[in-house]
Amino acid sequence: MVWCMRMHIVSATVLGLSSIVCVTVFIMKAFSGTAEMIEWEIMSLNSSSIVYVVVLDWVSMLFMSFVLLISSSVMYYSGSYMSGDKNFNRFMYLVLAFVLSMMMMVLSPNLISILLGWDGLGLVSYALVIFYQNEKSANAGMLTVLSNRVGDVAILLGIGLMANLGSWNFILYGDYMEDSSWVLLKFLAMLAAMTKSAQIPFSAWLPAAMAAPTPVSALVHSSTLVTAGVYLMIRFSPALEGSKIQSMLLIVSCLTMFMAGLGANFEYDLKKIIALSTLSQLGVMLSILALGYPDLSFFHLLSHALFKALLFMCAGVLIHSVSGYQDIRFMGCLVEHMPLSVSYMTVANLALCGFPFLAGFYSKDTILEVAFMSWINTVSLILYVLATGLTVSYTMRLIYFSLSGVWNLGSLTNVSDEDSLMTSSMTLLGLSAVIMGAILSWLIFPEPYMICLSLFMKFLVLLISLMGGVMGYMLNLMSTSENLKSLKYYEIVTMSGSMWFMPFLSTKNISSMNLLGGAKTEVIGDKGWYEYLGGQGLYYVFSYLFSVLNNLQTNSVKVFMKMFVMGGVMVLLYMSV
Repeated sequence: MVWCMRMHIVSATVLGLSSIVCVTVFIMKAFSGTAEMIEWEIMSLNSSSIVYVVVLDWVSMLFMSFVLLISSSVMYYSGSYMSGDKNFNRFMYLVLAFVLSMMMMVLSPNLISILLGWDGLGLVSYALVIFYQNEKSANAGMLTVLSNRVGDVAILLGIGLMANLGSWNFILYGDYMEDSSWVLLKFLAMLAAMTKSAQIPFSAWLPAAMAAPTPVSALVHSSTLVTAGVYLMIRFSPALEGSKIQSMLLIVSCLTMFMAGLGANFEYDLKKIIALSTLSQLGVMLSILALGYPDLSFFHLLSHALFKALLFMCAGVLIHSVSGYQDIRFMGCLVEHMPLSVSYMTVANLALCGFPFLAGFYSKDTILEVAFMSWINTVSLILYVLATGLTVSYTMRLIYFSLSGVWNLGSLTNVSDEDSLMTSSMTLLGLSAVIMGAILSWLIFPEPYMICLSLFMKFLVLLISLMGGVMGYMLNLMSTSENLKSLKYYEIVTMSGSMWFMPFLSTKNISSMNLLGGAKTEVIGDKGWYEYLGGQGLYYVFSYLFSVLNNLQTNSVKVFMKMFVMGGVMVLLYMSV
């Protein structure tokens, strides 16, 4: 029992020390400009060696250090958040397995070895989503795991295609795969990344996965599950240059960015609002990667991980304090009762909006300016502008309803900042959300980008952000009249707030038909004709033939007489013809 209670401290300490080790290795690799690959050959098949590969370069080490740092904070945070759960020990082991799967995925430049971490993330995420064991969690877990299986199949098909190269180390074949003959492999890699990072049309599982405990959400939406797809595309980026896949990825990610920002402005569940903001930022990362800037995508991936983990941890403190409610309409005026947690949440929200000199500003502002400077089509440019304004809008809406506004809580609610485990675990991430953006900008870009824009385009990001913030706050000040007016446009509001009906399309219609068709196929095929003509049929045929051979080898007189008579009858029939 004592071990169970102290497990979160031990795990957090080990993960924190591992993060320091990874930072040290990153500094060595970054300054020396070297990388190391460690291979373990498992078997060789037709001159193609199946090997487990580990790559130690500055990208994997820097990302690993962030994964371990955030995991350490989440582990420490879970010691208080999950302390009343009877399955606390199982929860901690599942989170450790989740982190281990992410480590295997990050360190693998090989398509076969990456599958171990990739499938591990999908399996453990399913176990964590259904942790609370109710019908809602079961449905969310099934949607999550079935959506991610599409990407797993894409990886398996990619393994089959790469067998022609004689090796599955895709990190070494970037220049070779620029040829148009490898479009299918690039499409499969993009499909795998779209499922893991929940791009359209696979976006429905990301808000549904909020059925998991809040510490899991902090880990999943910052540096582990949803970032695996972005990380895979960053590794594949040399092969994407000049490919048609880039255009397709750009429009899909921009649509996802806009759709998530629009949906968050109509959502009232606190965790789902933050989940939709994650989806929007994933669209930002993949869109700038599609424009040919993988380093910028990686930069935003790291800075986003810090403030998004902090945002989820603050949301968990708020939910704990208001007796488990997640509806922001049941909150309000929390700044007077939880000043420390509200301060951290405000810092994370401002970093998400790209407030100057916070972590999100350095990456997001640079991404938008580079996008405006690039050769980009008009539709993508408009979606970028709208998504930026919507991000500030739903952030201000969240601040109005939960942190400021009027008091909407019951009189018996105990709202305070007294939990030292939760607040102390948020302090490190709060500090990182303030200073880490500047540090990362110098580490990743020692030589700055040259950005040439007109005065209007330079101030467009700031102008759109201010307009979005003012509109978001003003509309919520008129919340009563807004709700009445929304009834006149019920269809539009319903479509915008339900992620363009994607949850319905992903579950009710398509899934029910597939499951019904699968049941019929199992009865008619797997348990019917496939068995008769396949395994069981062959079993009966071979059993009969073996019995005949066995009778022939017993030297029985009856058998030979029977064969002699039958042979004579056949000869007489032949002669008569």
